[in-house]
Amino acid sequence: MPQDSSTRAEPRPAPQRRGRITSIEVLCVLLVLAILGQSLLQSAFDVPALRTGATVFVAVCVQALPFLVLGVLLSGAIAAFVPARVLRRVLPRSESAAVGVAGLSGVVLAGCECASVPVARRLIGQGVAPAAALTFLLAAPAVNPVVIVSTAVAFPGEPGMVLARFVASLATAMVMGWLWIRWGKLEWIAEQALRRLPEVEGRDRWRVFTETARADLVDAGGFLVLGALVSAALGVLVPGEWFGALADQIVLGILVMAVLAVVLSLCSEADAFVAASLSALPLLPRLVFLVVGPAVDAKLFALQAGTFGRSFALRFAPATFVVAICCAVVAGLLFLGGAR
Repeated sequence: MPQDSSTRAEPRPAPQRRGRITSIEVLCVLLVLAILGQSLLQSAFDVPALRTGATVFVAVCVQALPFLVLGVLLSGAIAAFVPARVLRRVLPRSESAAVGVAGLSGVVLAGCECASVPVARRLIGQGVAPAAALTFLLAAPAVNPVVIVSTAVAFPGEPGMVLARFVASLATAMVMGWLWIRWGKLEWIAEQALRRLPEVEGRDRWRVFTETARADLVDAGGFLVLGALVSAALGVLVPGEWFGALADQIVLGILVMAVLAVVLSLCSEADAFVAASLSALPLLPRLVFLVVGPAVDAKLFALQAGTFGRSFALRFAPATFVVAICCAVVAGLLFLGGAR
Protein backbone atom coordinates (compact mmCIF):
# COMPACT_ATOMS: atom_id res chain seq x y z
CA MET A 1 0.00 0.00 0.00
CA PRO A 2 1.27 3.50 -0.72
CA GLN A 3 2.30 5.31 2.38
CA ASP A 4 0.73 8.61 3.32
CA SER A 5 3.05 11.50 2.63
CA SER A 6 2.40 12.79 6.13
CA THR A 7 3.84 9.65 7.63
CA ARG A 8 6.99 9.66 5.61
CA ALA A 9 10.19 10.42 7.45
CA GLU A 10 11.50 13.82 6.56
CA PRO A 11 15.11 13.77 5.44
CA ARG A 12 17.40 15.20 8.02
CA PRO A 13 19.40 18.22 7.01
CA ALA A 14 23.07 17.52 6.45
CA PRO A 15 25.06 18.38 9.56
CA GLN A 16 27.07 21.49 9.20
CA ARG A 17 30.80 21.01 9.60
CA ARG A 18 32.32 22.99 12.36
CA GLY A 19 35.17 25.17 11.39
CA ARG A 20 38.44 23.38 12.05
CA ILE A 21 41.88 24.81 11.69
CA THR A 22 44.17 22.34 9.95
CA SER A 23 47.94 22.24 9.73
CA ILE A 24 47.78 23.49 6.13
CA GLU A 25 45.94 26.64 7.20
CA VAL A 26 48.43 27.21 10.01
CA LEU A 27 51.31 26.83 7.56
CA CYS A 28 49.74 29.33 5.12
CA VAL A 29 49.24 31.87 7.89
CA LEU A 30 52.83 31.49 9.04
CA LEU A 31 54.12 31.91 5.49
CA VAL A 32 52.08 35.09 4.99
CA LEU A 33 53.31 36.50 8.28
CA ALA A 34 56.90 35.63 7.38
CA ILE A 35 56.57 37.40 4.01
CA LEU A 36 54.99 40.51 5.53
CA GLY A 37 57.54 40.68 8.32
CA GLN A 38 60.57 39.71 6.28
CA SER A 39 62.53 42.87 6.97
CA LEU A 40 61.76 42.69 10.68
CA LEU A 41 62.85 39.08 10.85
CA GLN A 42 66.09 39.81 9.04
CA SER A 43 66.98 42.57 11.47
CA ALA A 44 65.95 40.56 14.52
CA PHE A 45 67.84 37.41 13.54
CA ASP A 46 70.85 38.94 11.87
CA VAL A 47 73.23 36.71 13.80
CA PRO A 48 76.12 34.89 12.06
CA ALA A 49 75.41 31.65 13.93
CA LEU A 50 71.77 31.65 12.85
CA ARG A 51 72.74 32.35 9.25
CA THR A 52 75.17 29.43 9.33
CA GLY A 53 72.57 27.13 10.87
CA ALA A 54 69.96 28.19 8.31
CA THR A 55 72.40 27.49 5.49
CA VAL A 56 73.12 23.98 6.78
CA PHE A 57 69.41 23.28 7.29
CA VAL A 58 68.43 24.38 3.79
CA ALA A 59 71.35 22.54 2.18
CA VAL A 60 70.49 19.24 3.87
CA CYS A 61 66.79 19.50 2.99
CA VAL A 62 67.34 20.55 -0.63
CA GLN A 63 69.91 17.83 -1.30
CA ALA A 64 67.92 15.04 0.34
CA LEU A 65 64.38 15.86 -0.82
CA PRO A 66 64.63 14.46 -4.40
CA PHE A 67 65.93 11.12 -3.13
CA LEU A 68 63.27 11.07 -0.45
CA VAL A 69 60.47 11.57 -2.99
CA LEU A 70 61.90 8.91 -5.31
CA GLY A 71 62.20 6.50 -2.43
CA VAL A 72 58.62 6.86 -1.24
CA LEU A 73 57.31 6.50 -4.81
CA LEU A 74 59.21 3.24 -5.23
CA SER A 75 58.02 2.08 -1.83
CA GLY A 76 54.39 2.77 -2.75
CA ALA A 77 54.78 1.01 -6.10
CA ILE A 78 56.20 -2.09 -4.45
CA ALA A 79 53.46 -2.19 -1.83
CA ALA A 80 50.78 -1.90 -4.51
CA PHE A 81 52.09 -3.71 -7.58
CA VAL A 82 54.52 -6.38 -6.35
CA PRO A 83 52.47 -9.21 -4.82
CA ALA A 84 54.03 -11.10 -1.97
CA ARG A 85 53.47 -14.37 -3.85
CA VAL A 86 56.06 -13.25 -6.43
CA LEU A 87 58.75 -13.04 -3.77
CA ARG A 88 57.58 -16.30 -2.25
CA ARG A 89 58.06 -18.09 -5.56
CA VAL A 90 61.62 -16.88 -6.13
CA LEU A 91 62.82 -17.75 -2.62
CA PRO A 92 64.57 -21.12 -2.24
CA ARG A 93 63.07 -23.72 0.07
CA SER A 94 66.21 -23.78 2.19
CA GLU A 95 65.91 -21.11 4.87
CA SER A 96 69.62 -20.29 4.80
CA ALA A 97 69.59 -19.79 1.04
CA ALA A 98 66.31 -17.86 1.27
CA VAL A 99 67.97 -15.40 3.65
CA GLY A 100 70.67 -14.67 1.07
CA VAL A 101 68.15 -14.18 -1.74
CA ALA A 102 65.93 -11.98 0.46
CA GLY A 103 68.92 -9.81 1.35
CA LEU A 104 69.91 -9.35 -2.29
CA SER A 105 66.31 -8.64 -3.29
CA GLY A 106 66.57 -5.46 -1.24
CA VAL A 107 68.91 -4.15 -3.95
CA VAL A 108 66.05 -4.30 -6.47
CA LEU A 109 62.99 -3.68 -4.30
CA ALA A 110 63.48 -0.31 -2.71
CA GLY A 111 61.49 0.70 0.36
CA CYS A 112 61.81 2.97 3.35
CA GLU A 113 61.90 1.64 6.90
CA CYS A 114 58.23 2.40 7.55
CA ALA A 115 57.13 0.53 4.42
CA SER A 116 59.39 -2.49 4.96
CA VAL A 117 57.63 -3.50 8.19
CA PRO A 118 54.17 -4.07 6.64
CA VAL A 119 55.81 -5.69 3.60
CA ALA A 120 57.58 -8.16 5.89
CA ARG A 121 54.29 -8.71 7.70
CA ARG A 122 52.60 -9.51 4.37
CA LEU A 123 55.41 -11.90 3.40
CA ILE A 124 54.98 -13.85 6.62
CA GLY A 125 51.21 -13.87 6.09
CA GLN A 126 51.77 -15.33 2.60
CA GLY A 127 53.85 -18.19 3.90
CA VAL A 128 57.40 -16.84 3.53
CA ALA A 129 59.81 -18.07 6.22
CA PRO A 130 60.13 -15.45 8.99
CA ALA A 131 63.93 -15.45 8.66
CA ALA A 132 63.71 -14.41 4.99
CA ALA A 133 60.97 -11.84 5.68
CA LEU A 134 62.99 -10.24 8.48
CA THR A 135 66.08 -10.17 6.28
CA PHE A 136 64.10 -8.33 3.62
CA LEU A 137 62.78 -5.96 6.31
CA LEU A 138 66.34 -4.88 7.10
CA ALA A 139 67.79 -5.00 3.58
CA ALA A 140 65.13 -3.14 1.54
CA PRO A 141 65.59 0.29 3.17
CA ALA A 142 69.37 0.02 3.41
CA VAL A 143 70.83 -1.40 0.19
CA ASN A 144 68.42 -0.20 -2.50
CA PRO A 145 69.69 1.96 -5.39
CA VAL A 146 68.15 5.18 -4.05
CA VAL A 147 70.11 4.90 -0.82
CA ILE A 148 73.32 3.97 -2.60
CA VAL A 149 73.07 6.91 -5.03
CA SER A 150 72.17 9.36 -2.27
CA THR A 151 75.19 8.20 -0.27
CA ALA A 152 77.45 8.69 -3.30
CA VAL A 153 76.08 12.22 -3.81
CA ALA A 154 76.45 13.09 -0.13
CA PHE A 155 80.05 11.76 0.01
CA PRO A 156 81.66 12.77 -3.30
CA GLY A 157 85.14 11.37 -3.77
CA GLU A 158 84.57 8.69 -1.10
CA PRO A 159 83.65 5.49 -2.98
CA GLY A 160 84.79 3.48 0.01
CA MET A 161 81.99 5.01 2.07
CA VAL A 162 79.36 3.85 -0.44
CA LEU A 163 80.81 0.35 -0.63
CA ALA A 164 81.23 0.08 3.14
CA ARG A 165 77.62 1.11 3.75
CA PHE A 166 76.30 -1.38 1.20
CA VAL A 167 78.34 -4.29 2.53
CA ALA A 168 77.71 -3.51 6.21
CA SER A 169 73.95 -3.05 5.71
CA LEU A 170 73.60 -6.22 3.64
CA ALA A 171 75.67 -8.15 6.17
CA THR A 172 73.49 -6.85 9.02
CA ALA A 173 70.31 -8.04 7.31
CA MET A 174 71.67 -11.48 6.43
CA VAL A 175 73.31 -12.09 9.82
CA MET A 176 70.04 -11.26 11.57
CA GLY A 177 68.23 -13.68 9.27
CA TRP A 178 70.66 -16.48 10.03
CA LEU A 179 70.52 -15.71 13.74
CA TRP A 180 66.73 -16.04 13.58
CA ILE A 181 67.09 -19.47 11.96
CA ARG A 182 69.36 -20.55 14.81
CA TRP A 183 67.61 -19.02 17.83
CA GLY A 184 64.37 -17.38 16.68
CA LYS A 185 61.01 -18.74 17.84
CA LEU A 186 57.58 -18.28 16.28
CA GLU A 187 55.98 -17.73 19.68
CA TRP A 188 57.87 -14.43 19.91
CA ILE A 189 55.81 -13.13 16.97
CA ALA A 190 52.27 -11.99 17.76
CA GLU A 191 49.54 -14.30 16.50
CA GLN A 192 47.90 -11.65 14.31
CA ALA A 193 51.16 -11.19 12.41
CA LEU A 194 51.08 -14.85 11.35
CA ARG A 195 47.60 -14.71 9.82
CA ARG A 196 47.27 -14.84 6.06
CA LEU A 197 46.54 -11.48 4.43
CA PRO A 198 44.43 -11.03 1.27
CA GLU A 199 46.15 -9.81 -1.86
CA VAL A 200 45.44 -6.32 -3.15
CA GLU A 201 43.67 -6.43 -6.51
CA GLY A 202 42.11 -4.20 -9.16
CA ARG A 203 41.66 -0.51 -8.60
CA ASP A 204 42.67 -0.86 -4.96
CA ARG A 205 46.28 -1.08 -6.12
CA TRP A 206 46.35 2.60 -7.13
CA ARG A 207 44.73 3.55 -3.87
CA VAL A 208 47.36 1.57 -1.96
CA PHE A 209 50.07 3.24 -4.04
CA THR A 210 48.88 6.79 -3.38
CA GLU A 211 48.14 6.25 0.30
CA THR A 212 51.43 4.45 0.95
CA ALA A 213 53.49 7.07 -0.89
CA ARG A 214 51.67 9.95 0.80
CA ALA A 215 51.97 8.46 4.29
CA ASP A 216 55.66 7.64 3.81
CA LEU A 217 56.40 11.10 2.44
CA VAL A 218 54.70 12.84 5.36
CA ASP A 219 56.43 10.64 7.95
CA ALA A 220 59.85 10.66 6.31
CA GLY A 221 59.64 14.36 5.48
CA GLY A 222 59.03 15.19 9.12
CA PHE A 223 62.03 13.17 10.20
CA LEU A 224 64.12 14.78 7.46
CA VAL A 225 63.26 18.25 8.80
CA LEU A 226 64.08 17.06 12.31
CA GLY A 227 67.40 15.67 11.16
CA ALA A 228 68.25 18.85 9.30
CA LEU A 229 67.44 20.92 12.38
CA VAL A 230 69.61 18.70 14.57
CA SER A 231 72.41 18.83 12.01
CA ALA A 232 72.24 22.63 11.93
CA ALA A 233 72.13 22.83 15.71
CA LEU A 234 75.12 20.49 16.07
CA GLY A 235 77.10 22.61 13.62
CA VAL A 236 76.31 25.86 15.43
CA LEU A 237 75.81 25.08 19.12
CA VAL A 238 78.25 22.22 19.71
CA PRO A 239 81.85 23.44 19.98
CA GLY A 240 84.25 22.02 17.48
CA GLU A 241 86.41 20.73 20.34
CA TRP A 242 83.69 18.22 21.21
CA PHE A 243 83.81 16.67 17.76
CA GLY A 244 87.59 16.69 18.05
CA ALA A 245 87.27 14.73 21.27
CA LEU A 246 85.02 12.20 19.54
CA ALA A 247 87.56 11.96 16.74
CA ASP A 248 90.27 11.13 19.28
CA GLN A 249 87.97 8.74 21.20
CA ILE A 250 86.89 6.59 18.27
CA VAL A 251 84.99 4.04 20.39
CA LEU A 252 83.03 6.80 22.11
CA GLY A 253 82.34 8.42 18.74
CA ILE A 254 80.96 5.14 17.38
CA LEU A 255 78.65 4.67 20.35
CA VAL A 256 77.44 8.28 20.27
CA MET A 257 76.63 8.14 16.55
CA ALA A 258 74.89 4.78 16.95
CA VAL A 259 72.65 6.14 19.70
CA LEU A 260 72.05 9.31 17.69
CA ALA A 261 70.88 7.20 14.73
CA VAL A 262 68.35 5.44 16.97
CA VAL A 263 67.05 8.70 18.45
CA LEU A 264 66.82 10.73 15.22
CA SER A 265 64.98 7.98 13.28
CA LEU A 266 65.89 9.46 9.89
CA CYS A 267 64.71 8.08 6.57
CA SER A 268 67.39 6.03 4.83
CA GLU A 269 67.05 8.06 1.62
CA ALA A 270 68.05 11.25 3.46
CA ASP A 271 70.34 10.26 6.34
CA ALA A 272 73.53 10.37 4.24
CA PHE A 273 73.26 14.15 3.87
CA VAL A 274 72.90 14.60 7.62
CA ALA A 275 75.94 12.40 8.21
CA ALA A 276 77.91 14.27 5.55
CA SER A 277 77.20 17.58 7.29
CA LEU A 278 79.02 16.32 10.41
CA SER A 279 82.35 16.71 8.64
CA ALA A 280 84.33 17.16 11.87
CA LEU A 281 83.81 13.48 12.70
CA PRO A 282 85.83 10.66 11.14
CA LEU A 283 84.20 8.51 8.49
CA LEU A 284 83.90 5.41 10.68
CA PRO A 285 81.47 6.87 13.26
CA ARG A 286 79.43 8.36 10.44
CA LEU A 287 79.34 4.97 8.73
CA VAL A 288 77.98 3.45 11.94
CA PHE A 289 75.31 6.14 11.93
CA LEU A 290 74.29 5.19 8.37
CA VAL A 291 74.19 1.45 9.04
CA VAL A 292 72.41 1.53 12.40
CA GLY A 293 69.71 4.04 11.42
CA PRO A 294 67.88 2.01 8.74
CA ALA A 295 68.19 -1.17 10.83
CA VAL A 296 66.94 -0.01 14.22
CA ASP A 297 65.61 3.31 15.48
CA ALA A 298 62.83 4.64 17.67
CA LYS A 299 60.08 4.63 15.03
CA LEU A 300 61.09 1.19 13.76
CA PHE A 301 60.90 -0.22 17.28
CA ALA A 302 57.39 1.18 17.66
CA LEU A 303 56.34 -0.21 14.27
CA GLN A 304 57.80 -3.63 15.00
CA ALA A 305 56.17 -3.76 18.43
CA GLY A 306 52.80 -2.84 16.95
CA THR A 307 53.09 -5.24 14.01
CA PHE A 308 54.90 -8.28 15.41
CA GLY A 309 54.37 -7.79 19.14
CA ARG A 310 56.38 -6.37 22.01
CA SER A 311 58.02 -9.71 22.79
CA PHE A 312 59.52 -9.76 19.29
CA ALA A 313 60.64 -6.12 19.31
CA LEU A 314 62.35 -6.37 22.70
CA ARG A 315 64.52 -9.20 21.36
CA PHE A 316 64.98 -8.21 17.72
CA ALA A 317 65.85 -4.52 18.12
CA PRO A 318 68.73 -4.85 20.64
CA ALA A 319 70.24 -7.74 18.69
CA THR A 320 70.02 -5.73 15.46
CA PHE A 321 71.66 -2.75 17.17
CA VAL A 322 74.70 -4.81 18.20
CA VAL A 323 75.00 -6.63 14.87
CA ALA A 324 74.73 -3.37 12.89
CA ILE A 325 77.53 -1.74 14.90
CA CYS A 326 79.79 -4.76 14.50
CA CYS A 327 79.17 -5.03 10.75
CA ALA A 328 79.73 -1.30 10.27
CA VAL A 329 83.01 -1.35 12.18
CA VAL A 330 84.32 -4.34 10.24
CA ALA A 331 83.28 -2.81 6.90
CA GLY A 332 84.83 0.51 7.88
CA LEU A 333 88.13 -1.10 8.76
CA LEU A 334 88.11 -2.97 5.43
CA PHE A 335 87.00 -0.24 3.03
CA LEU A 336 87.76 3.07 4.76
CA GLY A 337 91.36 2.39 5.66
CA GLY A 338 90.74 2.29 9.39
CA ALA A 339 89.09 4.92 11.55
CA ARG A 340 89.85 8.06 9.56
